[in-house]
Amino acid sequence: MSLGVLWSVLNPLIMMGVLTFVFTRVFPSNIAKFPVYVLCGLVPFNFFSLAWSSGTNSLVENAGVIKRVPIPREVVPVATVFSNCLHLLIQMAVLFVFSLSFGYPMNLHWVWLPVVLGFEVVFVVGLVLACCAIDVYVRDLRYVVESANIVLFYLVPIFYREQPQYASLYDWNPIAAVVHALRKILIENTPPPATLMVKLSCGSTIVLVAGWMIFRALHRRFYDHL
Repeated sequence: MSLGVLWSVLNPLIMMGVLTFVFTRVFPSNIAKFPVYVLCGLVPFNFFSLAWSSGTNSLVENAGVIKRVPIPREVVPVATVFSNCLHLLIQMAVLFVFSLSFGYPMNLHWVWLPVVLGFEVVFVVGLVLACCAIDVYVRDLRYVVESANIVLFYLVPIFYREQPQYASLYDWNPIAAVVHALRKILIENTPPPATLMVKLSCGSTIVLVAGWMIFRALHRRFYDHL
């Protein structure tokens, strides 16, 4: 805890260092400027996994506050997600530094970054609303989320290239779509494809609406189970 927000910087840098060593020395890949490439995957995934895990447990961990203070129940998981946005901003700053250091200059397409990251936040909020509501009734869900994060780390193209035959599936995965969009903007100096943004916006909105509906359907008996 003494390092404070420095952990937000150390976490992606340590993972980047390990993955760079493995995939440039042990199993060499043909991906140019690998540290920037892998950071474009690690930064959005770190935010997703941390916000999803902490948001899923938020209602149970704050049961005392929820029972004593008459606040809308959805404030707790949403606030948990937004509190993790600070780590996202810090890690994005690290990504910008590495991008500039490796010769990827700032370009006009950077204006897309708030839009892309905004859709990721929308997606995570919807996912957290659904999971935290279910976690009140099924406490083992938090362990399912932890396992799912491990699986998704390999299903999202963080340290490998997207395979063309699975491109459409990647783009329908909001986290993979965010990673793809970041690489388009920062590395390829091009705007994210329109089809990618449509899928990202649709997928994020659908998850948000579904998460809100699940939360509203289950919130009436939270007090009894908390």
